[in-house]
Amino acid sequence: MGKTISAADEGGHRFRSDGRSCAEGFIGDFVRGPALFSVYLVPPDQSVYPNEPGYYLIDVDDGVGARECCRFNVAAVEPDALDAAVVWNGAWNNDPWCGGILERARAEIADAKR
Repeated sequence: MGKTISAADEGGHRFRSDGRSCAEGFIGDFVRGPALFSVYLVPPDQSVYPNEPGYYLIDVDDGVGARECCRFNVAAVEPDALDAAVVWNGAWNNDPWCGGILERARAEIADAKR
């Protein structure tokens, strides 16, 4: 039986869409259709003034490497506030999968907080 590999597994050239190691800030991942979606917590950037707040990053990998799907502010995890605070990347804006992606990402974040 083959081993299931998640986005957090270090191996060769696995990086997030922002170039960092996929193990940094990894919360969880889920599959939808042919794509693997990975949820990361990116901490506040202390190197700039004023400090930028932390955010959640959702990457998608459909076999050609990780690309940013969306990101949203750490303070906006509540379902009512989340939809207004999400910044979708490119073609993901208004995609039919958006609602399902956010629902699954919220579940991963909630599981990580337990």
